[in-house]
Amino acid sequence: MAWMSVLNIAIFRNTKFHCAWQQAKREELQMININDRVHCAAALSKITTAEKAAEIIQDGMNLGMSGFTPSGYPKALPLALAERGKKEPFKVNVWTVLAGPEIDTEMVNAGIVGNRMPYQTDKTCRNAINNGQIKYVDAHISHFNQLARFGFLPERRDVDVAIIEACAIKDLGKGKIGIIPTTSLGGSCGYVQSAKKVIIEVNVTQPVELEGMHDCYVPLDPPYRKIIPIEKPEDLIGTPYIPCDLDKVAAIVPCDIPDKPSKLSAVDDDARAMGQNLVDFFKAEVKAGRLPKNLLPLQSGVGSVANAVINGLVNSDFEDLTVFTEVIQDGMFDLIDAGKLRVASGASLTPSAPYMEKLYKNFDKYKKHLILRPQEISNNPEVLRRLGVIAMNTAIECDIYGNINSSHICGTNIMNGIGGSGDFARNGYLTVFFTNSMAKGGKISSVVPFCSHIDSTEHDVDIIVSERGVADLRGLSPKERAPIIIDKIANPKYQPLLKDYFERACVACHNSQTPHILEEAFSFHERLLKTGTMEVK
Repeated sequence: MAWMSVLNIAIFRNTKFHCAWQQAKREELQMININDRVHCAAALSKITTAEKAAEIIQDGMNLGMSGFTPSGYPKALPLALAERGKKEPFKVNVWTVLAGPEIDTEMVNAGIVGNRMPYQTDKTCRNAINNGQIKYVDAHISHFNQLARFGFLPERRDVDVAIIEACAIKDLGKGKIGIIPTTSLGGSCGYVQSAKKVIIEVNVTQPVELEGMHDCYVPLDPPYRKIIPIEKPEDLIGTPYIPCDLDKVAAIVPCDIPDKPSKLSAVDDDARAMGQNLVDFFKAEVKAGRLPKNLLPLQSGVGSVANAVINGLVNSDFEDLTVFTEVIQDGMFDLIDAGKLRVASGASLTPSAPYMEKLYKNFDKYKKHLILRPQEISNNPEVLRRLGVIAMNTAIECDIYGNINSSHICGTNIMNGIGGSGDFARNGYLTVFFTNSMAKGGKISSVVPFCSHIDSTEHDVDIIVSERGVADLRGLSPKERAPIIIDKIANPKYQPLLKDYFERACVACHNSQTPHILEEAFSFHERLLKTGTMEVK
């Protein structure tokens, strides 16, 4: 029961038996014994069902939920809230970084999510945002907890209820407990500190061996903020649990629903080429004395391309590597297996199902290399600057002057969000963005005259990498960048169109600083919307 496979759950969720399964799960939850994981006698009386805990949530509340990517997020309570929402109308504001289907599918389908922030990747949630059903605030991840504490967010309130997944609860004495998180930290530490009430989901599918992997720390706010004393990626500055007053705990809910591991695409030829292009660039930087032999701490964004690029380092000559990032994906485990990774610090563990199984079977091997931190620390500008992080993220598109769009399709529809890419891009020692030269079978050029939406400006972008090559933009003016981006990054199919635009823009603007023909700047996107392709037919 406790280790029901993700595959079986996925099958159940896509059949007509889904509702019956949910009801069975609710009845089953009442029988789950979590006494051996709640090591505080006074807390045992707070154990209740998800349905009873759901009654604590009121219309209009701000819910700060654990989770960072589909890892370590609450599951039983969101399902109970979704069921309640089918019977009575209410809305809640959901604050978490990318959640699993229990939150971003089931709660959204139940119509109970009014406001969602700061990051998501779920198709159902995305559609609800783009059709106006949900108000979405796309925010820098490092900023989010502080924005909440300062009262800058909707209703000018902080978190009403923190809902946190745990693998166990410690007794700290004197009316305090320690919440042992599971596979992510995200905003959990800040939410627990700020919230009026806390609901803890103790998930018996999450191994207790996770204890000791977390470094829980919440910085003070201005004007009392102190230096965050991280000088190396492996430095620990907090506690292995989230401290919480027992009086704030409104309910403890048993759960036996596992995480939904990420599905990463296989490493294709383009991804392999990008990985090799990156390795070659790093080798040149080391030879020139601009990077040490073991590089600097690496940050890699979310998704298949980012994971494939990290995989490119597995077969390289680089050793004693360190990672200071948000998401620890499959490639990090390959680096550990290859003996090339000293430590990986992140906000979540998000391996695919086979790699999650590998982790759980070999905790002693991997645990000593892994640290999970709050998003306020994993993405903190002060720490990133001090460590000299190499920021590596994925772009939807770039333009000929080096601006990056990482969040919108044709400037209007949100895809996922900026996430942490802006945190790292602005503050990295080197900032690298990756993109395939084309998308949708060649119908879309990933290099355009002018980005339809800009998340990271040309000022924050050092390097752009595609399967075709590397565009090194450091120290170049806009007119110097454009020919390099067109030559090294754009696909030959679109290079003539881009060159023509740039040359005519230089003439039309009398060689001004950043030449543009305004009535044509979005012509690639206009053709795509009208004809289904950016090609000129």
